[in-house]
Amino acid sequence: MDHNDHIALIRDGIAQPGGVWADFGSGSGAFTLALADLLGPGTQIYSVDKNDTALNQQARAIRSRFPAVEMHYFNADYTNRLGLPPLDGALMANTLHFHHHISPILGLVHTYLRPGGRLIVVEYNLDHGNTWVPYPFSYKTWQTIARSNGFINTRLLARRPSRFMGEIYSALSTLDSFKGQFVE
Repeated sequence: MDHNDHIALIRDGIAQPGGVWADFGSGSGAFTLALADLLGPGTQIYSVDKNDTALNQQARAIRSRFPAVEMHYFNADYTNRLGLPPLDGALMANTLHFHHHISPILGLVHTYLRPGGRLIVVEYNLDHGNTWVPYPFSYKTWQTIARSNGFINTRLLARRPSRFMGEIYSALSTLDSFKGQFVE
């Protein structure tokens, strides 16, 4: 996959340019770059990853390609509480599949999002993993997970073939602004 594929996977989850977003488990920034490209100048993106080397690589790429995007880098584990401002959106691309129990993580994401905030998930479209991707979840499974964790209006955004695990998909879910907190 290349930058155009990353953009194609998340494009329809972006309602408008600008805003405050976070990319949780951003790695070296393939999807962070796509997010910066789609959101444009004046956007604030909080990029969170445990790998400082990957964040430094990402910072160089963002500075050279999207200098008008305001970036904030957190060398941290996104499964722990972070000092983030209210977010318009969050991106979790190929990161939740490392965790067997994702409800507590989604609970944290829920607290960061403004009412009606957007969560874009990119994941392999199957329900069994391997050593490298231990806990993927299909789009159908994501619909159930999202609903049970206080997210609504889940919809499939895009699909792309993956030589690694067959197919990758992206989905958009929005924060249920009426619930006020997530459901475990």
